[in-house]
Amino acid sequence: MTTSHTITLPVSGMSCASCAGRVERALLAADGVTDASVNLASKSVYVTYQTPADLAGLTQTLDTAGYPARLGETTLAISSMSCASCSGRVARGLSALPGVADAHVNLATETATIRFVPGTTSPTELARLVTEMGYPAQVKTDATPPQGNGAEDEVSRLGQLTLIAALLAFPVFVIEMGGHMFPAMHHWVNQTIGVQTSRVLQFVLTSAVLFGPGLRFYRTGIPQLLKGTPDMNSLVALGTAAAFGFSVVATFVPGLLPEGANHVYFEAAAVIVVLILLGRWLEARAKGRTGSAIRKLIGLRAKTARVSRGDDVIELPIDEIIVGDEIHTRPGEKIATDGTVLTGTSFVDESMISGEPIPVEKTTGASVVGGTINGAGALVFQATKVGKDTMLAQIVSMVEQAQGAKLPIQGAVDRITMWFVPAVMLAAVVTIAVWLLFGPSPALSHALVAGVAVLIIACPCAMGLATPTSIMVGTGRAAEMGVLFRKGDALQSLQNVKTVAFDKTGTLTAGRPELVHILPASGFDTSRVLSLTASVETLSEHPIAGAISRAANAQNVPLFAVTEFVSETGYGVSAQVDGHLVHVGADRFLQSKGIDLGTLQDQGTALGHTGKSPLYAAVDGHVAALFAVADPIKPGTPAAIQALKGMGLRVAMITGDNQGTANAIADELGIGTVVAEVRPDGKITALNGLRQEGKLAFVGDGINDAPALASADIGIAIGTGTDIAIEAADVVLISGELSGVVNAFDMSARTMRNIRQNLFWAFGYNIVLIPVAAGALYPAFGMMLSPVLAAGAMALSSVFVLSNALRLRWVPSATEHHDISDVKPTETLAQSGENREARI
Repeated sequence: MTTSHTITLPVSGMSCASCAGRVERALLAADGVTDASVNLASKSVYVTYQTPADLAGLTQTLDTAGYPARLGETTLAISSMSCASCSGRVARGLSALPGVADAHVNLATETATIRFVPGTTSPTELARLVTEMGYPAQVKTDATPPQGNGAEDEVSRLGQLTLIAALLAFPVFVIEMGGHMFPAMHHWVNQTIGVQTSRVLQFVLTSAVLFGPGLRFYRTGIPQLLKGTPDMNSLVALGTAAAFGFSVVATFVPGLLPEGANHVYFEAAAVIVVLILLGRWLEARAKGRTGSAIRKLIGLRAKTARVSRGDDVIELPIDEIIVGDEIHTRPGEKIATDGTVLTGTSFVDESMISGEPIPVEKTTGASVVGGTINGAGALVFQATKVGKDTMLAQIVSMVEQAQGAKLPIQGAVDRITMWFVPAVMLAAVVTIAVWLLFGPSPALSHALVAGVAVLIIACPCAMGLATPTSIMVGTGRAAEMGVLFRKGDALQSLQNVKTVAFDKTGTLTAGRPELVHILPASGFDTSRVLSLTASVETLSEHPIAGAISRAANAQNVPLFAVTEFVSETGYGVSAQVDGHLVHVGADRFLQSKGIDLGTLQDQGTALGHTGKSPLYAAVDGHVAALFAVADPIKPGTPAAIQALKGMGLRVAMITGDNQGTANAIADELGIGTVVAEVRPDGKITALNGLRQEGKLAFVGDGINDAPALASADIGIAIGTGTDIAIEAADVVLISGELSGVVNAFDMSARTMRNIRQNLFWAFGYNIVLIPVAAGALYPAFGMMLSPVLAAGAMALSSVFVLSNALRLRWVPSATEHHDISDVKPTETLAQSGENREARI
């Protein structure tokens, strides 16, 4: 009989009866929903449903309809998960709870992220239920360090337990295995302490190993076995208990065993515990290193800051800083928090945040980022963001979310690991039965050895760690390069992208006009004309005027007092400067003043065809110079475009700019596909057209790019852009340099390749060695796998997966990998053949 469930879901976005009707219709159309009733006043919907409907499906239906459910979200820090079976069991247990929409458990980070319906449960209740399952859990807060002191304590504790177990097991191993390997030693033991005494000694030492350092396997594994939910600890507990129990019988009541089966396996039980503890210790150390990127980021945070309080400057803990505080930073100190410079000039090393090695100049009005390093100058800045609102805190949050992501490839792994441990236990039982029925004498001894080897050699840990450890290290290394994967599945999805489309302004280009050429007329000096022109333009608010003023400042030319300034909107400006009448404006402006532009007009028309904006200056009624202003291409853009094309990607440009300018930029960069003169909503249409050849990524920075970023298969936002664009994106480039796009694709490819290597090893190891442990080689070669060797192989399996994932920590930046620094931009028309120009 099908059971019906009812739940009240809070819904966002409903504002009228039409909205309520759409919500009800969407839910009622879902298979399994029998009733849906909206309460517009409380903005909620009461739903009755049965199989195949579930809460996760209902929330997905609401999302698709455009009225997402308002769900709570919490993260739990969980201990004692040792393998994929553990993490899968916790995930299934949480997902089965009423009110839980979905739960994702990450074995590598030892966390669970749960979305739930507020009012049906709470984070504290979820933590309690996980603890009752046998996995101690607590609600993770901002104060809970990721793999911090707790992980370090676990490494230390495992090291101590391994050492103690090894010291106790060593005499057992020497007595038993030494006697097998060296007959003289066997005779010596018999003649001195005797066989029975040596077995009793082995019993005492092995008991100390199993019920001392090895007790952790029994405390966790036996309860899980009794609950019908065995994990890897259960396999170890069963294997060692079988070897130990058989040996105890052989030592104290040998008459219960068949003739010829009176052997002891104390050394197997003891050494298995030592090797598995050693593997756990190596695994814990490696897992600690996988989270190094997060710890590095958190370590960037300043501890204290010198803050103005009244007439004094006092040192305060960073947590006591509030927005608006004036903070004094001395040379070499860390910038305490995000802010705006009030006084001072310095160069700040922002490489730890952006990945860019060149220090950035900071003067009055410039923005500074908490965690960066001040250079030789002193700065006073005003705090604009503190605590969790700072860029560093947001970067840490994004990296943590990406590291905890569940990629599509993980779904298949989870389905297999759910049945893995029970399947191994069944395989061990079958192995024992086959040996007892068909094995040579002594069949019981052979069956015991093979059964224990099967239990011990199986390694669900490697399967559980294969994907999350690579994600942790890969996204962490990407963050160090200035690439943040806001949505973890983007790491996998980038592999299927065929086309990369770029916005132009602010993405391929700098986003503001700059003076790129000055062509002086015959008889005029470039510096003198620039000085007079800039003096006039300092009084204008036009963006082009700002470009000329910045160029004059960069050239250190003198500026003069200006009188009789007149602005004619849309045409130009005039003024008296240093005893001269100066006109600056478009060609039609100077022509309206009766000024002949001569050959400069033809040159201006040619520059206009290359996407640059020409304007002219006249002094005392004579044309003096042609200025060309353009939104310049970012320095790293040509190299990045070439590198992407070298990866086999098609590159396109989508812009609202005019077709001529767009074509000129595209020609200079070698971009073959151009869609110009489109409105923000038209970008989505353009993306749909480009998507016909395969998945598509879009790179943009502005508010008008947000719809396209959300619509693309993968949205990549320039971090220097707007918050709205960043929120709509899947990947964020902190520095704004397009080399980050190359790094994103490169790290995606490397990480996914690393994951596939790990999965191949994890599954291949189990598929090949479990039959070997069962005795598959015995009929042909007379060989059986010792449980001790099985334990060693199992311990090293997880270590191999973690070590392979850690290789991603040393991946070079893609700009180095592809050597894109040697790629030169194409020479423009105005750069060639003009012997009178002054390049600025």
